[in-house]
Amino acid sequence: MTSQIRTHDPVTLEEMPKYDLFLSQVIDFLNEYFPEEHFTGNMIQNYIKSEVITKPIDRKKRGYTRMHLIQLVFLCYMRPILTTDEIKKVFALAFNEINQPEDDIITWEEAYRVFLLIYRSASEASDIPLEGGDQQIERYLDELEIKDSFDQIRMFIQVLILVTRATELKRRVQLVISSDHQSAGSSVQQPAR
Repeated sequence: MTSQIRTHDPVTLEEMPKYDLFLSQVIDFLNEYFPEEHFTGNMIQNYIKSEVITKPIDRKKRGYTRMHLIQLVFLCYMRPILTTDEIKKVFALAFNEINQPEDDIITWEEAYRVFLLIYRSASEASDIPLEGGDQQIERYLDELEIKDSFDQIRMFIQVLILVTRATELKRRVQLVISSDHQSAGSSVQQPAR
């Protein structure tokens, strides 16, 4: 689990490179936006071998695409909450077999756009409900215009909502603890000598 407070918003699609990347560039990009994660080549290779994320494009030096970045950003938000096997199951809800993009129900970019909307909603809310989200799910399903695999995408969106809520709750708890610790330290009087 990460111990630092994630105070920034998620990376936007516009901030992601539009060109394919070398593994070293992927690592640099992720560590710039998620320094608390300390990404390494071995870490990413293990996610590929475990089929958590898609294999890079064969026979290309720059085999990592925006899709890979999206998958890895999702991992940054899901890892503190879910196990690797649970993340694979979540990805399978919307993308079936990770290395067969032709069977994806929605695109990674569509999923990421929904995630950004969900994240914005959670971070702007004054309180974060621990249940529900049915109206929110319906709105996102309508935006995606899902015809098939409706229940799978519904579950995928529900998980995204819960992950973003958990992320936001953790951030708020860390801010309270951090500010409480700082104010408690400044109000402690030194004993008289």
